[in-house]
Amino acid sequence: MPQADKKELPSLEENNVYLFMESFDDKTVRPVIEFILRKNLLPNKERPSHLTLIICSPGGEMPSAFALIDVMKGSSIPIHTVGLGQIASCGLLTFMSGTKGHRVVTPMTSIMSHQYSWGSFGKEHELLSRVKEFELTSQRMLELYKECTGLDEKTIRKVLLPSQDIWLTAEEAVKYGIADEVKETF
Repeated sequence: MPQADKKELPSLEENNVYLFMESFDDKTVRPVIEFILRKNLLPNKERPSHLTLIICSPGGEMPSAFALIDVMKGSSIPIHTVGLGQIASCGLLTFMSGTKGHRVVTPMTSIMSHQYSWGSFGKEHELLSRVKEFELTSQRMLELYKECTGLDEKTIRKVLLPSQDIWLTAEEAVKYGIADEVKETF
């Protein structure tokens, strides 16, 4: 007996969804940036009403995360974000940069916020130069937290960026303005 033709399900990209389950670096972030740019280059009448970026990430390299965040913020198509499993460090920064009102975190997601950290070696003049980049990156992070959470610098430094890693529940993420809603399904 012949098997009935199985209908192939549409891909996530066809449904305007991108699943990012990686650490952040230039190679892993590039396809996400290309996805957002491709959708933005469509003729206006073919553009989707929004894109959904599902994130499960332990973090990674800040320059790569900032590149993605800049593309998200420059997108003419709103970017809805979903935190799933773990959103930590760069993953958290990217998640909270989604369109306000559309940043959903699932109940069992682990959420980690921390100060910028780096390791460097080299000659004294090279290290002094790296200190400047460290300061710039830390300031960019702080500004992003202020913009995305609506909290003041003192509160952010005390609650979200103290000297140790901070782990939050999904409900605490909503309380501090990192997420907008906790949902089991999205």
